[in-house]
Amino acid sequence: MPGKRILVLRPEELSSDDHKMWREIRAECGAPANPFLDPEFTAAVGRVRPGARVAVLQQDGSPVGFFPHERGPLGQGRAVGLGVSDSQGAVLRPGIRLDARRLLAACALSSWEFDNLEAGQGLFLPYAVEESASPVVDLDGGFERYARRLRVNSPSSLRQTLAKERKLARQVGEVRFEYDARDPDALRALMRWKSAQYRRTGRRDRFAQEWITRLVELLADGDEPECRGVLSVLYAADRPVAAHFGLRSRTVLSWWFPAYDRAYGRYSPGLVLLLRMLEAAAADGIRTVDLGSGAARYKESFKTRDLRVHEGAVVRARPGGAAYRLAREPARAARRFVRGRPRLAGAAARTLEELGRLRTR
Repeated sequence: MPGKRILVLRPEELSSDDHKMWREIRAECGAPANPFLDPEFTAAVGRVRPGARVAVLQQDGSPVGFFPHERGPLGQGRAVGLGVSDSQGAVLRPGIRLDARRLLAACALSSWEFDNLEAGQGLFLPYAVEESASPVVDLDGGFERYARRLRVNSPSSLRQTLAKERKLARQVGEVRFEYDARDPDALRALMRWKSAQYRRTGRRDRFAQEWITRLVELLADGDEPECRGVLSVLYAADRPVAAHFGLRSRTVLSWWFPAYDRAYGRYSPGLVLLLRMLEAAAADGIRTVDLGSGAARYKESFKTRDLRVHEGAVVRARPGGAAYRLAREPARAARRFVRGRPRLAGAAARTLEELGRLRTR
């Protein structure tokens, strides 16, 4: 179309003006300032994933949209950081009309897969095959207002968590919390605990993948206000007993990698850390803590509402698109079948846990 073109660049080829425009367009859309959809996250992924690209949509020479993605064999594409990214999609100026398959063709992609597409992504929503809840905690009114709501909606959760914290202090030693810790040893401990949890529950160990470990380390060292890592650590007797590494913008904190030392499991240190982190985040200007998709009892207890996220793929009629369907669609259909049947889902979870126990013996 006259006056319009699409450039496909590596993330490091984007200029500071491109980053500025990216953020301005996100703000114009009224979308939450989710750090996973900030250009800094794409830039960090680009440093550890050689297939990372950004399609820059231009109109009369000015950017009107950005589409971060990764390109693999046969042009099979995926969301940037797929597998660890909690919010995905394109960044488009309001009113921009675009066809998803034509965008993929301009990027030399035969398919584009997503598993945490944010709500409001009209370009890709028609290709979603599954919708799930992503619980969030609203802190707009401050922590005390949230705590009052928690006392009404989930009084036992708050009461028991505070009691466990007091018990931890009595039986182990002084409890100390750091919201934004610069403690490389605690970060390494967190990754060990999380790896053990993945293996124990029969799930893929994300930290066994070098690019994910490198990505976390890069973000931990970053200082970009719109997307930087935050390591929160709960100490007892000056020893880390629980930790969380997440991403934050100025107003949104994403709950990303939480874990705890199982030797202290009877004190529920992960819940104590979450409560302390919510209090510190509210004081630091965070308005929303996104707990991420995936069912968990504690999320239901602490959330204030749910966002909707989507899973699916845009597939073109190309050899790479056919290869994608053959490789991915049967597994996705099987997951949907299991998730839609609670008893079967419970049995599957127990099987995974048993396999995990066998692996770790």
